[in-house]
Amino acid sequence: MPKITFIRKDKTEVEIDAAEGLSIMEVAIQNGIDEIEGACGGGLACATCHVYVHPDFQEKCKTDGDDISDEEEDMLDLAFDLKKSSRLGCQIIMDKDKDGLKVALPGTDVDW
Repeated sequence: MPKITFIRKDKTEVEIDAAEGLSIMEVAIQNGIDEIEGACGGGLACATCHVYVHPDFQEKCKTDGDDISDEEEDMLDLAFDLKKSSRLGCQIIMDKDKDGLKVALPGTDVDW
């Protein structure tokens, strides 16, 4: 099972075993990461699952190697504290290639 680490604003890290096939948003909600709301349930209709993806995993988090979709870009425009590494957690599906993934929650002071 791949592992994902959520980094909170206070710099604490929460490492979770993530079932393959679940989105980052689903993993967060199922494991009590309260900063991720997932208000639209993963329907790409809000930005409440916004995360910063660590640079080591940005390419692995693209869908089929493409840039993020126009729809995701539009929703990210609604998010707070955007960074170059910003993504919507509902659009990133966990698999073995993402084992060790680190994401920071919005507002966390990271340089990525």
